[in-house]
Amino acid sequence: MNRRQMLMAALPLVAVPSLALAQAQPAALTTQAEPKRDPYAPTEVSIRNDFEVGSIVVVSKDFFLYHVVAPGRAVRYGVAVGKAELVWKGRATVGRKTEWPSWTPTPAMIKRNPGQYARWADGMPGGPTNPLGARALYLYDAKGNDTSIRIHGTTEPNSIGRAVSNGCIRMRNEAVMDLFEQVPIGTPVYVY
Repeated sequence: MNRRQMLMAALPLVAVPSLALAQAQPAALTTQAEPKRDPYAPTEVSIRNDFEVGSIVVVSKDFFLYHVVAPGRAVRYGVAVGKAELVWKGRATVGRKTEWPSWTPTPAMIKRNPGQYARWADGMPGGPTNPLGARALYLYDAKGNDTSIRIHGTTEPNSIGRAVSNGCIRMRNEAVMDLFEQVPIGTPVYVY
């Protein structure tokens, strides 16, 4: 094999990679990455059939609240829940609903962290800087007593999907506003 024959045989080996690169570049430049899906965005999902339509079910360990909208169907919202020692579990009913609620830390909260909460011992008016956010659903026990647990908005939307609260169930403001409109007083709430 002479030199010319060797070059002709090697030419496809040199040309093919550059051809492949030339073809791959336009596709790489025009292909857009799929936007990352927010796992805590409201989503309609299947749920067990034994929860009554209209009820609220919170699964604390998974950071989700389910509003049952039809037999076996619910809208799932992401939530933040209480820190490990402060997770509230049980059955309650929505006993009160408030838009732009005022907030008063509990005596236990003030005792745990006086530097953060003592200045609000007499309460904080509702509004965009209030930690209860845009709406609050107040949970009452079977005897009609306020549990001090709320399903409420938050000024910290990045807390959704974490155990960070003093026991309440936080939602993004737009999510709690949506839920607030759909849930009447007396709605059963199950927190697991």
